[in-house]
Amino acid sequence: MTTPPESITLDDLTLRRFDGEADLPELFRVIEESLEHLRPWMPWVATHSPDATRAFLAGRAEQWESGAAFTYAMVTERGIVGACQLFRREGLPDDGLEIGYWLHPAATGRGLATRAVRALVDEAFLLPGVDHVEIVHDPANRASGAVPARLGFAEHLCRPAERLAPAQTGVDKVWRLTRARTGL
Repeated sequence: MTTPPESITLDDLTLRRFDGEADLPELFRVIEESLEHLRPWMPWVATHSPDATRAFLAGRAEQWESGAAFTYAMVTERGIVGACQLFRREGLPDDGLEIGYWLHPAATGRGLATRAVRALVDEAFLLPGVDHVEIVHDPANRASGAVPARLGFAEHLCRPAERLAPAQTGVDKVWRLTRARTGL
């Protein structure tokens, strides 16, 4: 099975595969510092704990090897500043992948998420059989929606969604970028 590279260097930003237990203290600290920023949109923040972070990191190797998810630490000169992921969502056709991302609040507004997503799109279309990539977010999360808009994704659909985090509206906005649209 083909997988994306374990590390992608983008000038002052590196996407690198998480290193299990070695990343636990730093990732936990970055999440702790980001709780108020993430809480409105990310349901997993409600169960944030050292054990939850440990379990998340422990599952990354199996997810990577199976091709279910390729999760990267977003790293700058400050260290880990967030995470991004290229993954197969249940119910998404086999020829499609989804991208998710989050940043520490001090790392926002610098184009890091946009650059990371652009790199993940490029890697997705190098994988065999991938025809499209999607980004899903709550329409009220304008910062998250700005990323696919900047990168040429098309608004694909809006669908009802369960409200799992405080600011969620009960709608998912789905953006899609196809291989044909990128010219790859």
